[in-house]
Amino acid sequence: MRAVVYEEFGRLPEVRVVPDPVPAPRGAVIRVAATGLCRSDWHGWLGHDADVRLPHVPGHELAGTVAAVGERVRGAWLGERVTVPFVCACGGCAACAAGAQQVCRRQTQPGFTHWGSFAEYVMIENADVNLVRIPDDLSFATAASLGCRFATAFRAVVAQGGVRPGEWVAVHGCGGVGLSAIMIAVACGARVVAVDVAPPALAMAGKLGAAVTIDGSTGDVAERITESTRGGAHLSVDALGSPATCAASINCLRWHGRHVQIGLLPTDPELPMARVIARELTVAGSHGMAAHAYPPMLDMINAGALRPDLLVTATIGLDDVPNALAAMGSGSPTGVTIIEPHAGDAPLTGCH
Repeated sequence: MRAVVYEEFGRLPEVRVVPDPVPAPRGAVIRVAATGLCRSDWHGWLGHDADVRLPHVPGHELAGTVAAVGERVRGAWLGERVTVPFVCACGGCAACAAGAQQVCRRQTQPGFTHWGSFAEYVMIENADVNLVRIPDDLSFATAASLGCRFATAFRAVVAQGGVRPGEWVAVHGCGGVGLSAIMIAVACGARVVAVDVAPPALAMAGKLGAAVTIDGSTGDVAERITESTRGGAHLSVDALGSPATCAASINCLRWHGRHVQIGLLPTDPELPMARVIARELTVAGSHGMAAHAYPPMLDMINAGALRPDLLVTATIGLDDVPNALAAMGSGSPTGVTIIEPHAGDAPLTGCH
């Protein structure tokens, strides 16, 4: 198969022909119809993730058709249209038993712990636990965007953040996950303040329903959010992942506010803990969403309350990925970029 491969951190990847994957006994091989280009892939390429071993194929947001399954897979998955969470759970540890597969102690992550989806095929562990069937009328491109950014934002805003109608929600960073968080918060009846340094990102945030947009490159962001919301946000999400955005997210909260960290941070920052204590703030993380938790999100998509398809702003092929990945160092593109590994190929005619 063709795949995007890098052999050194920070060195431009190449598109190569590499061996086809085979399913693990409880795993499945998916013919990748679409996969998202995410800032997390950029972090992995730079060596910020200790799980990545070289040479490596990145990619963790994906959707496609199950092409092969292992001999110990119980479900009738062959030929099914599926997506997967970026955290693939083992299904047998204490966290999984408690329903918290997103923090599985033996988790695997395509594109990090093993070769990922910037390829024509990808192998996923523990198929019965991690595969999510997608409706026939949901495009592969839209489904691919759910596995990391959209699902992570959904759990961050709804479950971890506990958003309520009428609340003010601040979203710091309007990349794919930030725009997803804005759409979800608005659909839940909240009022959103969107923060970014890029005018196109802020313009898209406004189109998705943000009531206030703030240029984060000028002035005190936390103070401006406090003024705009007349007292501070009830819920604030750092969807970028930098010391500045993390601190601003906490500092913009009103008393008893909630901060949720989505964006990955290269290093652990100093936090304004005196404020956390004085205002009795809640600080939480959000690490994806388990496969079993997808139905409420899919129901809202099916009802038209959520439109993740509106976030897809570009579609590229495998040959475009190396330069697109490197370009993320200068800032994430507006919206979600989808990669189609089989663009121009003939339809799938049999199992792989």
